[in-house]
Amino acid sequence: MTITYEYEGALYVNLTNKCNCNCEFCLRHGKAQGSIYTEDSLWLEREPTRQEALDSFLSRDIPAYREIVFCGYGEPTYRMDDILWLVDRLKEKFGDKLPPVRINTNGHANLIQGRDVCPDLKGRIDTVSISLNAITAEEYVALCHPIQGETAYQAMLDFAKEAKEYVPHVVMTIVDKDKSPEEIETCKQIAAGLGVNLRIRSFIDS
Repeated sequence: MTITYEYEGALYVNLTNKCNCNCEFCLRHGKAQGSIYTEDSLWLEREPTRQEALDSFLSRDIPAYREIVFCGYGEPTYRMDDILWLVDRLKEKFGDKLPPVRINTNGHANLIQGRDVCPDLKGRIDTVSISLNAITAEEYVALCHPIQGETAYQAMLDFAKEAKEYVPHVVMTIVDKDKSPEEIETCKQIAAGLGVNLRIRSFIDS
């Protein structure tokens, strides 16, 4: 069972298969173009306990990594309480030697947890990277199929806007494939309106 894995000097953490979306481009559909792993290497036969995740961390030379990233196959904020617990334990052990901590997310943490989780990120999470994916709620639903419907799009935007009050770096991301210059410009405007940065990722097709 792969809980932690390395990529380009960072340590990635895989805690869950669960996701509230069923994105058209998801690796769950076998679309592994440009992937850093094969399409089944991160699929968890069961969710690791927080202690198992901590043990996986402690088996590695944590201060040697440039960053710790909660990511993987599922939406990591399903395990938000465990992420916070793990970061607290790592901070206790490594202090200032702990690398910056990032969460890659769809921005639906508050919907998933049924509460406002943003204040809990303060002092624990250094970067939140949020997948924007679309410029309207209708397009978002058509592409990502969140179980909460169009509500999820606004929730994602609200999460980005609030998170920046507690997290030093909040970034929204899009992939440039199938997006016109006009759509990319609109994405820039959306991010700017929320007071966060936009990262435009290049699609890699194998």
